[in-house]
Amino acid sequence: MSEKKNKPTPKRKEAQAKLNFSPLSPGASKESKRMLKEQTKLRRVQSRAAYMRGEESALPPRDRGPAKRFIRNYIDERKSITEYFLVIIIFVLMLTIIPIPAVQLAAVAIMYSSMIFITLDGFLLSKRIKKMVKEQFPSEPTRGVGMYGWMRATQLRRLRAPAPQVSVNKKKK
Repeated sequence: MSEKKNKPTPKRKEAQAKLNFSPLSPGASKESKRMLKEQTKLRRVQSRAAYMRGEESALPPRDRGPAKRFIRNYIDERKSITEYFLVIIIFVLMLTIIPIPAVQLAAVAIMYSSMIFITLDGFLLSKRIKKMVKEQFPSEPTRGVGMYGWMRATQLRRLRAPAPQVSVNKKKK
């Protein structure tokens, strides 16, 4: 059994005053509310810009660290059909609307073959990334790094976040 307090529970106002807690109350001026809203919006915009630039302090835990930066740069400097997977699937959906059985069959064939290709490519990419991370960063854990790279590879380059820091490596023929 717990001991009794021997005093009444403080009112909310009293408890918040002790903690120096000052929410925007209905009595707060419109000007102070507007200023707080602007400051919050500015902080959010600055934080988003830092995240898109790839600043380590602004990145969420899943994107932090030298190994993850290495993976992002490795994925971003290569060109692959994997990044166009979403576009292919949208194209296939458009083809399935056409009421010609041959076109619909071709659309399904394209969809399944692209899914198999993307899965195989992702599996091989994942193994390659894990191997490279083990070599480059022996102290870093490799759990989840393959999937991290594969998921980044399936996004269109323009839509990747944080934004790519390296240009596409063009191989000379």
